[in-house]
Amino acid sequence: MRVFVAGGSGVLGRRLVPQLVARGHRVTATTTSTAKLGFVEQLGADGVVMDGLDPMSVGEAVAAARPDVIVHQMTGISMAHAGKPDLKHFDRWSLPTIRLRTEGTDHLLAAAEATGVPHFVAQGYANWNGIREGGWVKTEEDPLDLHEKTPARPAMAALRHVEDAVISAGGAVMRYGAFYGPGATDDQVVLVRKRQFPLVGNGTGYASWIHLDDAASATVLAVEQKARGVFNIVDDDPAPAVEWLPHLAACAGAKRPVRIPRGWPGCWPDRWW
Repeated sequence: MRVFVAGGSGVLGRRLVPQLVARGHRVTATTTSTAKLGFVEQLGADGVVMDGLDPMSVGEAVAAARPDVIVHQMTGISMAHAGKPDLKHFDRWSLPTIRLRTEGTDHLLAAAEATGVPHFVAQGYANWNGIREGGWVKTEEDPLDLHEKTPARPAMAALRHVEDAVISAGGAVMRYGAFYGPGATDDQVVLVRKRQFPLVGNGTGYASWIHLDDAASATVLAVEQKARGVFNIVDDDPAPAVEWLPHLAACAGAKRPVRIPRGWPGCWPDRWW
C-alpha cells in the first residue's frame, strides 16, 4: 500500500517507517524541517516537509502522495517544538501537541476526505488517563479521564477529540502506553537526574508502558488489517511509580527520587505536574 506517515521523523515515526518499508509498503513520511529530509529518506521513505497546522500544506502533501492510508503520528513534545519539559505548567508546555491533536487531526481528516483516502490510523494515549472508577485495569470500553480542574485537562480533551473524530471517520486510534526505547525517555531522565521528578504520596499510581518497536509493530497491523476502533497498545506488565521511578533513577545513575505528600501544590493524587 501507499502509506502516508504524518510525523515520520519523530520518536515513533522513525521506528514505524522502516517496519512499513520492510513489509513492502511505499511510504511518504513528513517532517517539519528540510534538514531532516535526508534522514527520512535513509529510513526508506519519500520525505516531504509539511506543517501539520497549515491546512494547505497538509492538503498538498496528502494529494501529492495519493496514499491508501494516513497514519497520524504528529506530536510537539520535542525540545525543538515545546522547549524544556515544564510539568508544573503542563497545559502550556503541551500546547504544540494539543494543537496537532485537534487542528492537525482535523486537517489530515479533511485531506483524507478530499482525496478519497479510505483508511486513517491515529496516535492516542493510554498511560494515566483511564477513568478512576471500577477496577484499575482498563479496557477500550472504559472512557478517558479528562482530569477536570487540573493542568492536564486541555491535553486530555485533545485526546478525546482525536478519538471522536477518527472513530467517526471509520479509522483506528492506538492508545499507546508510555514509550520507552531509543530517544523516548530522554526528557524524563533529565528531570530524574535533577531530582525534579518526585514520587507523590505512596507512589501507587500505575503506569502502562510500551516499547517503541512494539508500538510500531501494532501500528503496522492496524494499517494492514484496516483496523477500526480504539485499541490499547501496552505491555502486559504495568507498574506503580514506587517501582518504576526509582528503577529509572538507578538506570540513569541518579539519586533516588524525592517524595512529596499528596495535595502538594502542582500535583494531584499520585501524579505530578
